[in-house]
Amino acid sequence: MAENNEGNTVSESEVDVVRIFDTTLRDGEQSPGASLTSAEKLEIARQLARLGVDIIEAGFPAASPDDLKAVQRIAQEVGTQDGPVIAGLARAHKSDIDKAWEAVQYAAKPRIHTFLATSDIHMERKLRMTREEVKARVREMVSYAKAYCDDIEFSPEDAGRSDPDFLIEVLTIAIEAGATTLNIPDTVGYTTPDEYYALMHRLITETPGSDQVIWSVHCHDDLGMATANTLAGIRAGARQAEVTVNGIGERAGNTSLEEVVMALHTRRPYYHLDTNIDTTQIIRTSRMVSNYTGMTVQPNKAIVGSNAFAHEAGIHQDGMLKDQRTYEIMTPETVGLNQSRLVLGKHSGRHAFRVRLEELGFTLSDDELQTAFKRFKELADKKKTVTDADLEALVADELYGPQEVYSLLDLQVACGRPGMPTATVRLRGPDGTVQTVPAIGTGPVDAAFRAIDSIIQAPNTLIEYSVHSITEGIDAMGEVTVRITAENGSTRTFGGYGADTDIIMASAKAYLAAVNRMLIVKGGRHGRPEGQAATIQALA
Repeated sequence: MAENNEGNTVSESEVDVVRIFDTTLRDGEQSPGASLTSAEKLEIARQLARLGVDIIEAGFPAASPDDLKAVQRIAQEVGTQDGPVIAGLARAHKSDIDKAWEAVQYAAKPRIHTFLATSDIHMERKLRMTREEVKARVREMVSYAKAYCDDIEFSPEDAGRSDPDFLIEVLTIAIEAGATTLNIPDTVGYTTPDEYYALMHRLITETPGSDQVIWSVHCHDDLGMATANTLAGIRAGARQAEVTVNGIGERAGNTSLEEVVMALHTRRPYYHLDTNIDTTQIIRTSRMVSNYTGMTVQPNKAIVGSNAFAHEAGIHQDGMLKDQRTYEIMTPETVGLNQSRLVLGKHSGRHAFRVRLEELGFTLSDDELQTAFKRFKELADKKKTVTDADLEALVADELYGPQEVYSLLDLQVACGRPGMPTATVRLRGPDGTVQTVPAIGTGPVDAAFRAIDSIIQAPNTLIEYSVHSITEGIDAMGEVTVRITAENGSTRTFGGYGADTDIIMASAKAYLAAVNRMLIVKGGRHGRPEGQAATIQALA
């Protein structure tokens, strides 16, 4: 059961389904720099089918021979009887429609999607056609497409800026000629939600034969209102939403699939609508499209951004730890993530800090936690994000002091061409012995690390090396963070941090700090008291 807008209960049979028409492979690919190969298109199409989209607009077959072949292959391999409808886009020209049919005919459920502009500016400046010529062309081309297959979609391009009375005339002709879906595009993202709702409502209620077709919405994001407009059109009666994964597309992009789907899913008691989407596939699909197109998803992007389920503010983190629903209106598992993230930074509170330390295996007394939290706040003021390695280092210092096993006394490097990058390191060991060793590497940092390794003889694998500038200017202070793992099959990581105006020196400090922590955890054979080593081992 579900609730309607007034809070009354409605039966499941009263809940409609919104068909999801994905145009990532057509409109989305028109994003500058987002061109896809045929093989990449096929892989994305397969994932879209797993996601559960109802219609895949696989491409614009008349655009190029490669696009035609890509649509053909998707129709053959993805357009199965139990798979999605496969659509091909075509201008209102016979040759385009021929190409579209040539491509989609192999699908069990093929669709031809044809379009013609209806706004005055498009008709006058682009098409050079009168209103009567446009109406005649729509009748002719929709009828021509209908001779190929039953499923025909027609779009009056730039409908958002078209005369509504003229739109009704054109759409009536399209229905009479055999169109089964009428799509109303806000091609340039011009309308507002109220305007788009009013337009859709008028077209649906005043167009003769409107009950014989499925009404569709297709909105662009030029003013940042694509999703709002799409939902407004759905409220007005549209039952197909044209979207792209991650909202990619021409200019500012299209309506985002994940935003529309999750809005309907999360606010189901308000909209009384469902989709056929498997929401747990959303993150996987988003990442695939991002990887193949090379278009990175912004961190604060709704649903699929890296920060969408991340919390840093102390008040938010405390609420999340008490009840996830305090600050999340959907669970990360719903869209395919494992869990929410509590990002530790300067806004974080003591509760989140303690929980994260416990997750890392550290249990502190109240006094130790208070001191460690104070030091954490000082560190967070200097760094945007405090990593697990930083926390481990901070707590290690708090529990058993900042004492070093090996200490760095001197470092000298030589690099450039001609010549070989060389570093000479002088370390003081746990017994007070000083050793000086040179080493050659692929660069000065690698050489310095190799020299340290040759003295300490503690095999490890470097898994993270990060360099940041703390201050501005040519004499900026640089900070380096490294993470290593011991080469003994353990998954335990050890972090180190170093800061210096000399980035090579900062790197050596950070690496040596990580190695020292690894040695401490491994036990007392490097000069640590056995009791202390046992305590550290237990904490690890």
